[in-house]
Amino acid sequence: MKRIPNIMLSAFRNTWTTLCSNHFLNPKPYFPLFLISTQNISLPNSTSLSKPRYCHSTFFSMTSGADSPNPSSEKLEKQFEDFRVRLEESGNLKERIRAVATEIDSVTRLIYASLLLVHQSRPVAEVIEKAKSQIGVLKELYSRLSEIVSECPGQYYRYHGDWKSETQTVVSLLAFMHWLETGTLVLHSEVEEKLGLTPTEFGLDVDDYLIGICFMSNELPRYVVNQVTAGDYDCPRKVLKFLTDLHAAFRMLNLRNDFLRKKFDDASRGCLFIFDNRGVRASFRAPRPNPRDTWHLAPATDIRNEI
Repeated sequence: MKRIPNIMLSAFRNTWTTLCSNHFLNPKPYFPLFLISTQNISLPNSTSLSKPRYCHSTFFSMTSGADSPNPSSEKLEKQFEDFRVRLEESGNLKERIRAVATEIDSVTRLIYASLLLVHQSRPVAEVIEKAKSQIGVLKELYSRLSEIVSECPGQYYRYHGDWKSETQTVVSLLAFMHWLETGTLVLHSEVEEKLGLTPTEFGLDVDDYLIGICFMSNELPRYVVNQVTAGDYDCPRKVLKFLTDLHAAFRMLNLRNDFLRKKFDDASRGCLFIFDNRGVRASFRAPRPNPRDTWHLAPATDIRNEI
């Protein structure tokens, strides 16, 4: 071992003072540097400096933690990989459902365009026959929709929102056609039969049926006004009786403050606005016959007295 020169000793003191000033609040600690014996300090020889010493236990403990598999990390990765697969499958299924729902919407537009002719005093049988030609297309589309939903059993209501609005429109159109033919309300089971639906596999939701009936009742006041304008003064009494019975039937249900209750209230206000006593007398009073015309309408007192 060699003795440390005075120059190296002073450099060592300066370095030690700097380190102590960074790690202690007091830059002049209690143990002064001059207490360090200069006789006992020595530097290792060049051979020992060339061979660095390592703490083998610490090194292997660090490397072993990085190389060994982490069970919790593997479980987390597997879980989110499963989530990714499920979301992709669900997204593909939704796209297929929406594609069929778009086709259903296109068919309902054609049916509605055909039924609009009934407001122009066209023959009811002719209008209904043209609209009924699209029911077979609807039946085929709902069959395809049922096959798609059957791929994920038990998750009917998970994807129900992708076609419920189109189904409500379909119910309203079928109910309107049925009323034009029979003057009665189409039943829930009859709608399922027309669309080829089965309650056990792919049925018609009750809320969709009821909301569709509310939509259908909103179409009747317009129909009544056009019929009275065309000279059919018995139509208001017929529609009023039907809507009164329908309103009484809805009163049997315990409707909550949801979308169905809102649509029922809208339908009730619309019907009451037109079919109250003043509305019937003011809106559906038959005009006085013009002596210059060769045709004569029914007198206004007939409707007022009967209503």
